[in-house]
Amino acid sequence: MPFFCYLQEIQKRWYTVSCDFYTGVRSEKVEEMRAKLADGVYLTCLPARKFKTSLLSAQFVVPLRADHAAVHALRPAVRRRGTVRFPDLSALSAELDRLYGAQIDYTVRKKAESHCIGFVASFIDDAFVPGGEKLLEPAASLLGELICSPVTRNGRFLPEYVEGERVNLIDAIRGILNDKRDYAELRLLQEMCSGEPYGVSRFGDEKSAEKVSPQRLYAGYAELISTARLELFYSGSAAPERVRQALLDAFSTLPREGVRPVPETLPHAARAEVKCVAESMDVTQGKLGMGFSCGSDDFPALLLGNTIFGGSSNSRLFLNVREKLSLCYYASSVYHRQKGMITVSSGIEFENYQKACDEILRQLGAVQKGKLDEWEFTGARSTLRNAYASIGDSQAKLENFYLGQAATGQEESPEEMAAEMEATDEKRVFEAMETVALDTVYFLKGKESGE
Repeated sequence: MPFFCYLQEIQKRWYTVSCDFYTGVRSEKVEEMRAKLADGVYLTCLPARKFKTSLLSAQFVVPLRADHAAVHALRPAVRRRGTVRFPDLSALSAELDRLYGAQIDYTVRKKAESHCIGFVASFIDDAFVPGGEKLLEPAASLLGELICSPVTRNGRFLPEYVEGERVNLIDAIRGILNDKRDYAELRLLQEMCSGEPYGVSRFGDEKSAEKVSPQRLYAGYAELISTARLELFYSGSAAPERVRQALLDAFSTLPREGVRPVPETLPHAARAEVKCVAESMDVTQGKLGMGFSCGSDDFPALLLGNTIFGGSSNSRLFLNVREKLSLCYYASSVYHRQKGMITVSSGIEFENYQKACDEILRQLGAVQKGKLDEWEFTGARSTLRNAYASIGDSQAKLENFYLGQAATGQEESPEEMAAEMEATDEKRVFEAMETVALDTVYFLKGKESGE
């Protein structure tokens, strides 16, 4: 059933997202509107007049699966090569030039255990276009064409387009292997989340990419655009009603049948015994990754605790393990909210493996026991406060933030998340961090290393 048959009363939820919270610099407010346009189709408007550009984004949200990851990663890249009206890159580029140098890029992202694939368009905001010309509608139309009217031949995507983008995808997959820091971080997640979608790379794997044919790529295309949730985002000066109508027109031929809900991401189940994995490669610097399970779901407390532990340049891992003791070339940690995990990434000399492991655990213990100075809490709050405030300074950050919220079923605005963090006292941080336990250790070492 086509998209326009689902036109219905718009259901709105309004939030006030302040671009100037905690900074006292800006006075502009961004009112975020999320509206349901059709079955499984949502529009998030972020009206803003301070930017000279407008941003439009269309993202399909599907479950992240190892057997589908490479196929999904290829689809937007191939569709970006041309539409029925603009069948090649030259024709597409000419149309973008006509729109005063607009840009449309394909995106492949991972949000918790969801795969987000689509396009992001950036073009001059109507308030700054010479002669009062309107660019929102033609930009939205082009975005709709890339999704609803891709160029095909004999009922399939053009083989030369598929082959070219497959080569690019394989290069991107190999690029992770070539960057040993990225590779070690991915391998840690693969080992820690073995059997869970969270361990799957957003690009899939090389073997799967090599097997993708034009027929298979196109075969699942109709199902994707019919059944997957579609998240639309707009940031700019246009009125929300005008944006809504522009997108309804642009996606009027989008089929909507059997829309599937996005599966909920399940927290990582802690292991009874620590899993240790060592891998040898031709490297001169060791990569030590440590994964921890969190027994608490107190998000702001764990976020603060992780920032103190290894989430900033003022963290204990950076100042002590790296700077003071010189055990690591780099050392940092990330809190994975949806999975209830904290992961540590570090680069070390091979012979410092055990010393680095012990010291990282010692620094975690200090956070868990509250053996901290007051400035550490103050610094962590300041880091997070600035991070939340900076989201409103960039349309790309706003789109990425709200895509993450939509894909994972969260509704907090940056301001609300900052307020939750500010209201979290030290006791809550200690209690939440006490539930953090070592789960998996991954060590990438040299072939001649004796560790």
